[in-house]
Amino acid sequence: MIVLKLGIISVTEHGDSIAYKLSKYFETEIYYRDRTKALKISTITKNIFQNYGAIVFIASTGIAVRAIAPYIRDKTVDPAIIVIDSTGKYVISLLSGHIGGANNLAIEIAKIIGAEPIITTATDNLNIVAPDSYAKGHGLILEDMKTAKEISAMLVEGKRVAFIDRQEKHSIPKGYIEDINGAEGAVIVSNEENIEEELINDKPTLKLIRRNIVLGIGCRKDFDDTAMKNKVLEVLREYNLDRRSVLKVATVEVKKEEKAIINLAKELNAEITIFTLEEIRKVHEKYEGSAFVEKTIGVRAVSEPCVELLGAKLKTGKIKCNGMTLCIGEIL
Repeated sequence: MIVLKLGIISVTEHGDSIAYKLSKYFETEIYYRDRTKALKISTITKNIFQNYGAIVFIASTGIAVRAIAPYIRDKTVDPAIIVIDSTGKYVISLLSGHIGGANNLAIEIAKIIGAEPIITTATDNLNIVAPDSYAKGHGLILEDMKTAKEISAMLVEGKRVAFIDRQEKHSIPKGYIEDINGAEGAVIVSNEENIEEELINDKPTLKLIRRNIVLGIGCRKDFDDTAMKNKVLEVLREYNLDRRSVLKVATVEVKKEEKAIINLAKELNAEITIFTLEEIRKVHEKYEGSAFVEKTIGVRAVSEPCVELLGAKLKTGKIKCNGMTLCIGEIL
């Protein structure tokens, strides 16, 4: 089951019954016929467009298109838009089929109400996995939408597109080839900032960024925000790691209010994980420690134990920088 918050807009009594049925399977905000008539579809759409993972119109496609037209921005941010005809016979994926999840949602809704899903994206109809769809399904970051469109067009035209996973975690999706040498384009899954030139070789190349890098960080009190950010970005570049690959930033509980660490996580769009002193004490003896740090906060080391406790493999040892320690790990 797809988990999305749905805004449902109905314009008929039969549409109301369909909306009610969907409310049993999804988290919904339903605008039944009378409420829709009172508030007007244009007003409702304006209010919910940015706040829902998907909007379902139980109405004609013309009504839906006119309602959403003023608010459409980009396929990377627009919600999934679904249209169900008033008889409940068809479920149409209208907008944001891949990244927004409208194609899969249309199929799911069609199963629930016994309707026929209508999917018009070429890659889906050819049973080829589009790169933006693959990225969404595997928690990857699509580096460049323009290149993604170019790669999708190549796949539809039957051109040879290589699929390379630098960690070899996934099998090659349908429609791609394995040999980069015989390819006219490439999709590369990696956490690296720069891909080896021989893999690209002047062909259209799309990077899908794997978010599996974690950072363990310790620092003195009131460490400078900018100094921490600059040091972390410098080290990431040294190890050829894309900053967008950072999934988590971890530290010890006594540092949970440190502004520099909080702001670093925001800068990297990463989660913050806080470990207790008791958790760190279970593993801190494995690493080079500091008697001063132990006397001050109760453990001998912070950065390396945090990476281990996140279940990652250490890519670096403890990196020291004027009152700050950093360790980089990779979730395999």
